Amino acid sequence: MTSGSHSYEAALERAKAHALEWLASLPDRPVGPSQDADGLAAAFGHPLPEDPTDPATVIDELVACAEPGLMAMPSGRFFGWVIGGTLPAALGADWLVSAWDQNAGLRYATPAMAAAEEAAGGWLLDLLGLPSGADVGFTTGATMANFVGLASGRQWVLERVGWDLPKDGLFGAPRVRVFVGEERHEVIDLALRYLGLGAPTAVAVDAQGRLDPEALAEAMTDVDGPAIVCLQAGNLHSGAFDPMADAVRIAHTHGAWVHVDGAFGLWAAVSPRYRTHVAGLDTADSWATDAHKTLNVPYDCGVAIVSRPEVVRSVFGVHTDYLIQAEGGPGDPFEKVPELSRRARGIPVWAALRSLGRSGTIGLVEGLAAHAQSLANGLARIPGVEVVNDVVFTQVCVSFGSDERTREVTARLIADGTAWMSGSRWHDRDVLRISVSNWSTDADDVAASLGAVERAVALPESS
Repeated sequence: MTSGSHSYEAALERAKAHALEWLASLPDRPVGPSQDADGLAAAFGHPLPEDPTDPATVIDELVACAEPGLMAMPSGRFFGWVIGGTLPAALGADWLVSAWDQNAGLRYATPAMAAAEEAAGGWLLDLLGLPSGADVGFTTGATMANFVGLASGRQWVLERVGWDLPKDGLFGAPRVRVFVGEERHEVIDLALRYLGLGAPTAVAVDAQGRLDPEALAEAMTDVDGPAIVCLQAGNLHSGAFDPMADAVRIAHTHGAWVHVDGAFGLWAAVSPRYRTHVAGLDTADSWATDAHKTLNVPYDCGVAIVSRPEVVRSVFGVHTDYLIQAEGGPGDPFEKVPELSRRARGIPVWAALRSLGRSGTIGLVEGLAAHAQSLANGLARIPGVEVVNDVVFTQVCVSFGSDERTREVTARLIADGTAWMSGSRWHDRDVLRISVSNWSTDADDVAASLGAVERAVALPESS
């Protein structure tokens, strides 16, 4: 195999051509894949060839094998699982991240990556109205972003009671009590398992999933040791927000660390129209979000924000003889995330924000919420459809009557292929859950998706 830039040209040209063909197909192609993983296994899983294959041929073969199994997640008619698309500038930047092939852990070794990510972090803090001195780290996703915030909280609350966690570990440590709303996302429980903190104490919520501050105050009355309170910016089903100001005040009264899981809803803070939902957000101690949701950058890119840099760096920092590390200042990127080696995930964030600007970011967030409201209004006008949540942001949940009928209509809608809306279960009933997360969704996508629901509802019930 030859070396030098020319050895990449054919493969990259084929990748570019296939990528553009894929993007051009999105407005018209069915959203769902036409073949499942079992059906694709033979195409991908043939015996490994004995001899090398031309790179451009490999790219062509990859596309031919993958095409029937691709979900049109970048489509403006994809509303499943709170998954955004990819902004053009972010996609181009992500290609360069792969081409540059920088290990973005050290400021000394990869100064361009560090400087761009630090700039992106500063822009995020400004847009979200969070403390300017906070540390921003770029993780694989919201699960690890929540892990970073909760790990920082665990260390801080144990230090306050005199326990040296790095030296002595968790065995014999005072119990860290964690309080969460009953409708928190399961990734919080997952992160707590990773951290060895066990099951949290669930606090009552209202009909839309918002944590009840009075219930939190009552649950914390006997707290006399280390504690963490985890709040939610954007309920998975309703999109509702926990009452930040009241909940943070109560938690801080008991000396607790407050972490906010805002995988998609944290972005409400950038909008003058929606930031009232997160009033008091800036008084928390750590925050987590997904840039590959509302901000629409490629996978994978979570954002972990911690108000006390010295805490997060003490949790994830490491000092070895072979690493040339920064002294003071912003610190090294690896000190803010679980990985020592990683790709420069923050570069697409920089590109996305640079392309949008402040007004464009606000417009993106408000546009997603407006399309959610349009979908909700249109669905409410279809006979037999009930919108079951207060549509306050980008989430819409609907029922078609009985659980059986809801499952049937959902299956028909997915089979139709015009739009993808995923089923779920909320308040002991099956629902169709719609998450508006893609920058490219427009009025035509909304109309086409409503038409698909109408067709699915109009079909007679199966016996």
